[in-house]
Amino acid sequence: MKKPARQTIRTVRIGGREVVTIGLDRSLLSDFYHRCMTAAWTGFFLGALAIFLSVNCVFALLYALGDAPVANAPSGLNLQLFYFSTETLATVGYGDMHPQTHYGHFIASMEIFLGMTFTAVMTGLIYARFARPRAMLVFARNPVIGQYEGKTTLMLRFANARLNTISNATAKLWMIRTRQTLEGETLRRISDLALVRAEHPSLTLSWTIFHVIDAHSPLFGLSQAQLEADAAGIMLSVGGRDENFGQDVHARRNYAASDLRWGARYRDILSTADGGQTVIDHRLLHDLVADGA
Repeated sequence: MKKPARQTIRTVRIGGREVVTIGLDRSLLSDFYHRCMTAAWTGFFLGALAIFLSVNCVFALLYALGDAPVANAPSGLNLQLFYFSTETLATVGYGDMHPQTHYGHFIASMEIFLGMTFTAVMTGLIYARFARPRAMLVFARNPVIGQYEGKTTLMLRFANARLNTISNATAKLWMIRTRQTLEGETLRRISDLALVRAEHPSLTLSWTIFHVIDAHSPLFGLSQAQLEADAAGIMLSVGGRDENFGQDVHARRNYAASDLRWGARYRDILSTADGGQTVIDHRLLHDLVADGA
């Protein structure tokens, strides 16, 4: 009888939703590069340190299996062999300990090759992590639905925390909603939410995007209760070219239906100082006021 395959269960968060996946391969080597690039810096360096220590422990054991393979090191498994392994792996070689037999030279040669490979991989990964350009956008905690130019409008605000210039910035907005087909199947449907202005020539300070909820809008006629019952969500994606890096940058924010605030608008964060300077108060980015206030 064929033994059933082991089911791998993994819990992840996608936007504001918790998703449980079953049957995907979770082995570290299945997507090693992606895991190294997406791990937190603390986890990344702790993982590298664990590999470094483990490799040195293995080579210290290999040295201990030989007949006095390392000069000036005590016989048997000991801490001196671990230190010699770290020197060899890092290609340092202080000179007080060195291979003195063919077996010692053979093990040291393998370790030097592994050390050069480890150094090259770590250098590449650290460079890749630092070289990735990212937009530093701060999104308001809550989307609002209120009046704009006399029309019921969905509004979302965000600010550029770097205060640099993102040229040719574009914004895209979607609603994701659980619906049933005529055949009774449950699907997650994605609907485009058209924006009043989807492009910004030079995003430096802040930007509020607007989606008018009219008869053509997927949000038309829906209430807060209906959106929450359908597990609806709003997804905002912003991209553009960072003029400092000369590369494209992107940022994304997901909102649940419960994050929506109805009958409100954002408090103004831009003002003019007495000297004529434009003042942007990021402390007010998340502040809301009632319509008509």
